[in-house]
Amino acid sequence: FFSQVDSANTGRVLASDAAVFLKKSGLTDLVLGKIWDLADTDGKGILNKQEFFVALRLVACAQNGLDVSLSSLNLPVPPPRFTDTSSPLLLSGAASADVPWAVKLEDKAKYDAIFDSLNPVNGLLSGDKVKPVLLNSKLPVDILGRVWELSDIDRDGMLDRDEFAVAMFLVYCALEKEPVPMSLPAALVPPSKRKPVSVPGVMPLISSSLHAKESHQSLPPVGVLPAKTPLTQ
Repeated sequence: FFSQVDSANTGRVLASDAAVFLKKSGLTDLVLGKIWDLADTDGKGILNKQEFFVALRLVACAQNGLDVSLSSLNLPVPPPRFTDTSSPLLLSGAASADVPWAVKLEDKAKYDAIFDSLNPVNGLLSGDKVKPVLLNSKLPVDILGRVWELSDIDRDGMLDRDEFAVAMFLVYCALEKEPVPMSLPAALVPPSKRKPVSVPGVMPLISSSLHAKESHQSLPPVGVLPAKTPLTQ
């Protein structure tokens, strides 16, 4: 992360560069301001490598619901997560088998227990059964819609045990004020769903003009839409 921000290899990071990078953590400006104040010990507006590491660790603490304070620095936390394709933790493209699954074992056990309590049929839960669980999070409906889209990896309108774990993982991320990604990061694709070909949801979006053309061919009754109407998948 440090070498990403300090691309010129100067051994220090300016406030402006650090701010752009740290914003990708999804944390609020208020929290990031507090993190900066704690990391920039001498108030020069520049962080050396050690101070930048302190900032990263405080970001990780905030993302995991811990206090943003120097006393949290020694607590065990997973590395910070940033919404950026060049981040080593958010690989995009086809999921390769060697990327560890982002859902931890102990969390998976919790999600499995919820899954079983919803009476799955043939190991699958319908949207109707998952919907109350998602709504229970009190997250905005558009966010929940995206969670469903990303977790229904095989697009069958049902969630199996692994897909349900992805949905729960994304819901908890959103509750921690982390942005829900637009496409499923490779690290979140369950090992059971990984294929050598690219995974649905990680594919680049079809350009809207091409998509508009296809829609007219397959849905003639819609009539001609104005050219500027954006059509999503």
